[in-house]
Amino acid sequence: MWGGRARALLRVWGLWPAWVPGRRPLSSNAASQARSNSPRCWKCGGSPGGPMGEDVLFCPQCRALQPPDPTRDYFSLMDCNRSFRVDTTKLQHRYQQLQRLVHPDFFSRRSQTEKDFSEKHSTLVNDAYKTLLAPLSRGLYLVS
Repeated sequence: MWGGRARALLRVWGLWPAWVPGRRPLSSNAASQARSNSPRCWKCGGSPGGPMGEDVLFCPQCRALQPPDPTRDYFSLMDCNRSFRVDTTKLQHRYQQLQRLVHPDFFSRRSQTEKDFSEKHSTLVNDAYKTLLAPLSRGLYLVS
């Protein structure tokens, strides 16, 4: 009754029916899991494998891009000390490293959910880089 494509869409959206035998229904869809602090992968339900403070961008089991953490500050994202003095060379290298991992161009053949997460990650990295690169915006970010 359920084709492979319909089953995959229901699984991604978190709408797998409870009455289908052999499957555990997902408690919520990927968007609400992105808002929660759940340590589980949105795609396979696996554990990210490290402590929650660790920088986990991809699930180690299925290699799916995970949702960005909206509570993470720019300094920890860019791997910088939380101070006014920032090594701009290190900041630029970290920016390039993160963009090589999460830029939307690298997710063109992935699911729509991963494309959306990629856009969010890339926007967050761009904002963090621009804010920490300029001394005035960095200072304002520090005091806020």
